[in-house]
Amino acid sequence: MSVEALFLSERKKFHASLLENTLTLDKNGIPSNADKDSRASREIARHIATQLCVEVLSERAPAQTSGSNFESACAGFIRNTFAQLDHIRPGDWLIQQVGGKNRKLIASFDQYAHLIALDRAAKGNRELAAALGNDYTITPDIIVSRSLLDDSVINANTFLVDPYTARRSSLRSANGGLPLLHASISCKWTLRSDRAQNARSEALNLIRNRKGRLPNAVVVTAEPSPSRIASIALGTGDIDCTYHFALNELKLAVADLGQFDAVDMLEILIEGKRLKDISDLPLDLAV
Repeated sequence: MSVEALFLSERKKFHASLLENTLTLDKNGIPSNADKDSRASREIARHIATQLCVEVLSERAPAQTSGSNFESACAGFIRNTFAQLDHIRPGDWLIQQVGGKNRKLIASFDQYAHLIALDRAAKGNRELAAALGNDYTITPDIIVSRSLLDDSVINANTFLVDPYTARRSSLRSANGGLPLLHASISCKWTLRSDRAQNARSEALNLIRNRKGRLPNAVVVTAEPSPSRIASIALGTGDIDCTYHFALNELKLAVADLGQFDAVDMLEILIEGKRLKDISDLPLDLAV
């Protein structure tokens, strides 16, 4: 009897959690992640829904509710998979769903602690606030962070550090720093042009405002339209990579439906390493 790979079983659990209250069908059989005004979107989404055995009939939930449910499902999948990679990427890791609940949480990490002072200065100076705008605002949906290391851990195998050396390293807890932000994950249940732009802006703010190591900046989406996925996945310089919640099912859908332009677009994104499946994300975070 063959044993199912953990990443595969967790992928199935991830989809099952979405089928409960997020990925549903309306009375006309249109999936909740489809653009009801786009025939191509409806057909692709319906094909994916059939593969995933969507059965729940429900009116489309408000965008905010669907988005929050999707974030929760993604956070659960990452916790259950990334935690199994301690032999590849050891460390004391924390995965948190942030959403819009704590806009200042980003400043509790080493690379962005200075943003507290910047925010305080902007509030006290209208000209500075006008000049800065929102260029320093960073509100990820999910964050992956790493706790700092005690000297006993660093020196476990060999006497590496003492009170006089490595006094500015961010990883060493004896230096009095803050936890390290390892990854910022933006979750987009569907993609419209404004949502794609928001994700890019967040990633660029991570790049511009950091002090120290740049965290991973990725997007996870359930958008069925390859052309809309391309709006965030194409290009380099901001987003590390875009991950689809059901890439294998999406590929089969556009092929079966004979949507050859969509097939070509997916091949460009996949071969160009700009689009991957959700199951690829944990290992990519371990790099």
